[in-house]
Amino acid sequence: MSAQPTENSAPAEKVRKGDAKRDRGNRTGFTTGANAAAAAVAATLGLVEGKVPERVLCQLPNGQQTEFAIHDGRIEDNTAHAVSIKDAGDDPDATQGAHLTVDVRRIADGLGAIILKGGAGIGTVTKDGLGLEVGGPAINPVPRRNITENVKRVGETILAQGDSLEVTVSVPGGEEMARKTLNARLGILGGISILGTTGIVRPYSTAAFRASVVQAIDVAARQGQRSVVFTTGGRTEKFAMRELPELAESCFVQMGDFVKAAFQTAIKRKMTNIYIGAMVGKLTKMGQGLAVTHAWKEAVDRDLLADCAHQVGAPADLVEEIRAAETARFAAERLQALGLAIAFHRELAIRAIRSLRQQHAGPYTLTVLVCDFEGQLIVRVEQDEANLPGTQS
Repeated sequence: MSAQPTENSAPAEKVRKGDAKRDRGNRTGFTTGANAAAAAVAATLGLVEGKVPERVLCQLPNGQQTEFAIHDGRIEDNTAHAVSIKDAGDDPDATQGAHLTVDVRRIADGLGAIILKGGAGIGTVTKDGLGLEVGGPAINPVPRRNITENVKRVGETILAQGDSLEVTVSVPGGEEMARKTLNARLGILGGISILGTTGIVRPYSTAAFRASVVQAIDVAARQGQRSVVFTTGGRTEKFAMRELPELAESCFVQMGDFVKAAFQTAIKRKMTNIYIGAMVGKLTKMGQGLAVTHAWKEAVDRDLLADCAHQVGAPADLVEEIRAAETARFAAERLQALGLAIAFHRELAIRAIRSLRQQHAGPYTLTVLVCDFEGQLIVRVEQDEANLPGTQS
């Protein structure tokens, strides 16, 4: 998560887009999840081979095989220890330089299971709405699966004998790092989160990435395209491509957090159809009218979420819970449980359409496609449903 102090923490130095001390560029890096998986591979190989290697190949969630340097490798009794140091590329955040540390312990007669735990410096989940078990470690589903798959791959000989592998991820100084994030507000206490849906960190908040968004729209326009599909990342792009198979690949642009730059360029290049593929969090930010939806710009508007929930008939007590919650995901999950997911996301999409059309006037038609956290369609909302006054289209 991006550097930002919480209400109850001491002031922390922030590195933001536009800071003179921030390096600009487009060099990619690796997520905390990728580094944790690499350290897990090294420690597991230590148990298999009797020595922790200094370099390992790790398979990232996106399928890419990448080599990582390993530090402090050692074995004691039935436990192997390894460290992978995070390099976030040209988009450093609060976890830049973190020592992702993994201890893998061999447990005899454990039925060949892989047990994943959070150690010191890994946050504990204390609130609903994050898609993680309350009371468990803040290791997100994709990196959790990636760590497990990598350990299974290299520890197959141990698991086949019926022994289990207990994998404990820790980060020295993680609690201090977490004070520079939004974790406490999200109900993640005592450390950082292990994140990453692809394993790769791209410089979403740099000038270089903004320039790449503009360039991608220019390329589509030069190819004669008159439709463009803006998505917030890889998952929403895959979702949008499935929903809009009639459009050429060049029409799809990962705008990241750069809403204003994307819309201004599309209008300048005379795009007649603009689509947005998004999940609840970024969609809410668009409904708020934010030009940049990065986490450090502004928190999610809980009043907006609560009002949408009220409009679709959510009980009054739930509306107030949503108003007090720290994530948009909390609202989405609670309303889904009540069978109100489609109505809620439709209302939120309508708010986003109204806000975007008000801020970015032009002769185009806007369509919003909303997906869930698994990348599955929830609802598609056309501009006409927003009842816009005086729309130019």
